[in-house]
Amino acid sequence: MKRLKLLVALMAAAGILLGGCATSGAATTGAGSTASSVTAGKGGPTDSALMVCGEEPASSITQILGLDKSPHKVHTWANKLYTCTYHLPMGEFVLSVKESADDAAAIAYFNDLQTKLAPTTPIEGLANLGFPAYNTTAGATVFVKDNMTLQVDASKLPATLGPHNISRNDLSYQVATVILACWKEHQ
Repeated sequence: MKRLKLLVALMAAAGILLGGCATSGAATTGAGSTASSVTAGKGGPTDSALMVCGEEPASSITQILGLDKSPHKVHTWANKLYTCTYHLPMGEFVLSVKESADDAAAIAYFNDLQTKLAPTTPIEGLANLGFPAYNTTAGATVFVKDNMTLQVDASKLPATLGPHNISRNDLSYQVATVILACWKEHQ
């Protein structure tokens, strides 16, 4: 049964992955709008970081959880950390990207975060998509790619979610892979 739930979640995410990615997610309007606008560029987050608050993750979250509408989002940018909080009916779902000066600094941040979030389990094999990655027991998934560390944190959500009762970790992993696919598409 757990495999079926994961398969359904994967299929929902696949639809988003095949649909393409946009880089201007922070400027959205409407029901899923963000609280303020952040412009990519000097002093602000990169287009890649902005993708965590874009239409693709919002659509994926809406589909996987069977929501009636795209969730409301609030984002912040401080200390090279772009954070997008999705306000879901069942709690907050937080996606963030730490932009480091270089790849080595990103690995150091990733490792430090792993210590703070312990206990963690490495994501290995094909599931890590070729990047250093881990899951936390609380429901977060963390990947590092180049100089960016992506954290998708479902720890404030119920243990199982949506019409298919997927776990917090399954949700955080699926949304993380949507973001990584967007990053790959826009390299």
